[in-house]
Amino acid sequence: MAGQSIGSAGPVERIRSEVKQDWLAVKAVHEAAFGSPAEANLVAALRRQAEPFISPVAEKDGKVVGHIMFSPVVLTGHAGRKIMRLAPMAVAPEHQRKGIGSALVRAGLERCKEFGFGAVVVLGHPAFYPRFGFSPAANFGICCEYDVPDEALMLIELLRDFLKGASGKVEYHPAFKDL
Repeated sequence: MAGQSIGSAGPVERIRSEVKQDWLAVKAVHEAAFGSPAEANLVAALRRQAEPFISPVAEKDGKVVGHIMFSPVVLTGHAGRKIMRLAPMAVAPEHQRKGIGSALVRAGLERCKEFGFGAVVVLGHPAFYPRFGFSPAANFGICCEYDVPDEALMLIELLRDFLKGASGKVEYHPAFKDL
């Protein structure tokens, strides 16, 4: 639901679902965090093309200071399994290292679980994501369509034993190919 609070905010006033009025602020946060428009363009493409998607924002002092997006992926041979991908995530540079990214991850994972997704995959920093319960996807016999280090491709089961016996290759939404 648009603008609905979706998690305890912690270091921010609130984390809520993104609404259309946030789009310019979300774009600015991604461009500032990454130093280029690529991730902001990916967010815009996923809004248009991916269904469903989960797109929380973090607010502080009434302004959007962080954003995270989750979009569906396909696990080869197991297309019926509901799995999301976490990416991209950005926090405005002046608000980084204050727990906002962590709050966004927690709220987003909770939202994915509420929507019936059984797992979330991320291609990210192996020192950051394990604190939320992510572990190497290779432990589940799952790889990525891209050539990435095993320790960078991680996943978390939101539902116990959701991936039991479900090895395969994660295929991202086509919008990621333009990144």
